[in-house]
Amino acid sequence: MASLNDITLRQLEYLVAVADTLGFRRAAERCHVSQPALSAQIQQLEAVLGVKLFERNARRVMPTPAGTALVARARRVLTEAEHLLKAAEGMGDPFAGPLHLGAIPTVAPYVLPEVVPALVRRYPKLSLRLREEKTAVLVRDMDEGRLDAALLALDAEQGQAMEHEVIAEDPFVVAAPPGHPLERKKEVRLRDLDDEDVLLLEDGHCFRSQTLALCTRVGAREVDFRATSLTTLAQMVMASGSVTLLPQLAVSRENRQGQLVVRPFAPPVPGRTLVLAWRPGHPRAEALRAIAGTLRSVWPGSAKPAKVRTAPSPR
Repeated sequence: MASLNDITLRQLEYLVAVADTLGFRRAAERCHVSQPALSAQIQQLEAVLGVKLFERNARRVMPTPAGTALVARARRVLTEAEHLLKAAEGMGDPFAGPLHLGAIPTVAPYVLPEVVPALVRRYPKLSLRLREEKTAVLVRDMDEGRLDAALLALDAEQGQAMEHEVIAEDPFVVAAPPGHPLERKKEVRLRDLDDEDVLLLEDGHCFRSQTLALCTRVGAREVDFRATSLTTLAQMVMASGSVTLLPQLAVSRENRQGQLVVRPFAPPVPGRTLVLAWRPGHPRAEALRAIAGTLRSVWPGSAKPAKVRTAPSPR
């Protein structure tokens, strides 16, 4: 029977790398070892566990059912090991060392250029590692330990509950081409979008889910085009003659030439709550709360800074 002395964390790291990349060569490159060395360790792990972890042929590598189950457990072991290291590091200085920070695409380009320099000045010992991904990827990577924290929209229905601090309230606005009937209005009510053609983002963006829910309530029609970014949405408004919804945070950049007619919503104004979120039990939770406070203090003026308050966890 195998014992803990027969398994190493390095073997588990190799196991997860092969499962993620579906290839021994790519896994070896990721782990910075030779392919023969990695393959030998996987074979040794299979021998110790007494199960075949991967199906291999000339065309592909695929986890076996047993391999899939054990990869999930290996991820948890590696995450806990990472927690151990970070906890030890945090006992010395929680504001030193690498901090892996993510942000959703409808926040990152409008916020990071302004807030990152402030974070660097405030926490000079931190080494920020930044990533831009959709909500589901960020939540998964936080849960599995690849990210420390992420800037998300609170009502994104993704993943498990996360600890968080509210950073800002970001209202939505309507953007239309010049000459559109909405140009005559000072404020737009949701019912004004009834029977309008509306451009939205592609699947996977939490901002799409939020705006699609609003449009569905009033009978607006989604145009048969899904944008990959807010920049594309703004450009397609001019090209198609349709309208779209934008977060206020993005307006100064996406309408910097004044080409769009932008109108606020009448109360109650739809919008999103932006938060800094992290997995429960993170060893640097108190440091992340302090970082959230810094983010609130330097948040771009196009979004309304939030008061410090307790709110439901992002899902």
